[in-house]
Amino acid sequence: MSDAIRRVTIRGRVQGVGYRAWVEHQARVRGLEGWVRNRRDGSVEALLAGPPAIVADTVASCRRGPSSARVDDVTEEPADVDALGLRRQGERFSVLQTT
Repeated sequence: MSDAIRRVTIRGRVQGVGYRAWVEHQARVRGLEGWVRNRRDGSVEALLAGPPAIVADTVASCRRGPSSARVDDVTEEPADVDALGLRRQGERFSVLQTT
């Protein structure tokens, strides 16, 4: 698989400001696969899969986020294709329940 798969965790004021919906929109517009969810610790976690340059550009965009958010920190790490299994069946990109 030549696609990149990155797990991204975003911290700051990122819940209750439309951050998940913003990530979902960014991913769909760019043709990426994956998922996004809120975490109980107040962060947002996303899995982004697709062409390496597009994934990298999307991660860079996550460092800014939507105008209503305040991003304090973004961490990213490689993930494997098995992590895509958390998506809802039949969806390329899913918004998941809080964990």
